[in-house]
Amino acid sequence: MKKTNRERYSERKDMEFEQFQETMDIRFQNESLLKQAFTHSSYVNEHRRKPYEDNERLEFLGDAVLELTVSQFLYKTYPVMSEGELTKLRAAVVCEPSLVTFANELEFGKLILLGKGEEMTGGRMRPALLADVFESFVGALYLDQGMEAVIPFLERVVFPKISAGAFSHVMDFKSQLQEYVQRELKGAPTYCILEEKGPAHHKEFVTEVSLNGTVLGRGAGRSKKEAEQFAAQMALENIKQQSN
Repeated sequence: MKKTNRERYSERKDMEFEQFQETMDIRFQNESLLKQAFTHSSYVNEHRRKPYEDNERLEFLGDAVLELTVSQFLYKTYPVMSEGELTKLRAAVVCEPSLVTFANELEFGKLILLGKGEEMTGGRMRPALLADVFESFVGALYLDQGMEAVIPFLERVVFPKISAGAFSHVMDFKSQLQEYVQRELKGAPTYCILEEKGPAHHKEFVTEVSLNGTVLGRGAGRSKKEAEQFAAQMALENIKQQSN
């Protein structure tokens, strides 16, 4: 008996999901969760006679799991970073453009089950859709195998980028320097006011930032905070020049 186009499509997708699991070295105990993670609501709407479920609830769960796991990683990795800077860094990691990057690197787009209308309008490459699918996959993996599977997955896909400084641009210069020093040099920079000059209403502060006695940079500003920012900026520029 000749197979229908829908049956051939279903078989092809099954093979793609099988190959995906082999490539990722991840084996779902409940493969229906894996398929649900990649099932867009438009596909469900066009296949109402079959018990398909879209990925929106998994997306909700995956978003929470990502927030928690990334928060935990940042908390442990940067022990002296302030709550405000940790929040900024986490937001950069879990924002839509970042999730789209992760999804594209894993070629999630080709696995998505889409309705014909969504497919024809370029939905497979739509950023919001790709970001949602990444969250859905994390949610599905969590439901299937718990944090024991989610953490290793993120250690391969997300955490190395954080450790490489891919998201530090969202922070001010002082925080960027602190993040870099903690990550690469395993220490914490210290700031020292070298000089205060000018009248009380128009003071200028000269600040030096150092690490274990080695001067990294100096800066001047109308306040201590401004001087520290300029010193950190100079330190980052010096480090960049030395590494080139």
